[in-house]
Amino acid sequence: MQNELVKKLFSNNHRAVARSISIIESDNLQSAELLKTIYTRVGNAYRIGVTGPPGAGKSTITNQLTKLYRKQNKKVGIIAVDPTSPFTGGALLGDRVRMSEIGMDDGVFIRSMATRGSLGGLSKRAIDAADVLDAAGFDLIIFETVGVGQSELDIAEAADTTIVVLVPESGDAVQAMKAGLMEIADFIVMNKSDRPGSQQAIVSLQSILMMRDHNEKSWMMNIIKSIASENTGIEEIASEIERHRNYITGNALFIKGRERRMKKRIKDIVENKIKEELWSSNSENYLTSSLEKVVLGNLSPYHIAEEIIDNFKNQS
Repeated sequence: MQNELVKKLFSNNHRAVARSISIIESDNLQSAELLKTIYTRVGNAYRIGVTGPPGAGKSTITNQLTKLYRKQNKKVGIIAVDPTSPFTGGALLGDRVRMSEIGMDDGVFIRSMATRGSLGGLSKRAIDAADVLDAAGFDLIIFETVGVGQSELDIAEAADTTIVVLVPESGDAVQAMKAGLMEIADFIVMNKSDRPGSQQAIVSLQSILMMRDHNEKSWMMNIIKSIASENTGIEEIASEIERHRNYITGNALFIKGRERRMKKRIKDIVENKIKEELWSSNSENYLTSSLEKVVLGNLSPYHIAEEIIDNFKNQS
């Protein structure tokens, strides 16, 4: 069954892609086996992260970029991690109409991985889903994220190029700095740049960027102005993505970046597997039976934690 699914997946069959991602979302043994089977085909797609505060126009930029890439005959996979995104069906009718322009294209696959109320474990599943799209032969994979939470930072860090989308409204630059978005951005898009205060916001961001350490080989982050709803600035965004791609490839940073992210991903997988095994053993029962001693002050929480770890080691 799985061999047939993988065969169809490798031929870019959209039903097989959808089925494979559904298996990934279940996060069970079948999921791990599928990911191991397809991994020889993973690594060719270029991954782009689009993040920023809610309402900045990330979905519109994703939509317009996808249309531009399709004109270049590139296949695009989109993972929309956003409960308010038009890709999740949670936006205005006009946005859903724009989404349908690319959603009916055989060279585009859109998957919403948002869950209302909880984002627990979403980053891992979205990155695994990107591997499925990669194996299916998509040239570009775009992560579009909800905004400024930890899950969004994790997903943006899984991308080869990360775009932070801001709008001129007061406080966006400060919000981006507080959220750590400035640290992961490869370049910034000032969307809705026809609004009042746009130039002032750009000057503020440039002042922040000037405080960074630079040398002659360091990446110089640009701020691209756009009005995505009018398809203005989209070609410039695509050009900046290509400029960054050429920079990291030319300076041997592409492989180093993927190695760094893969190291973190493997550590996360190991930690999750250990946690699952630890709490599926007798550890949970021991913890429950020891709580009264901790509450009464007879034993320290550290003592119980060490006992749980020692017991787990002895069982292994």
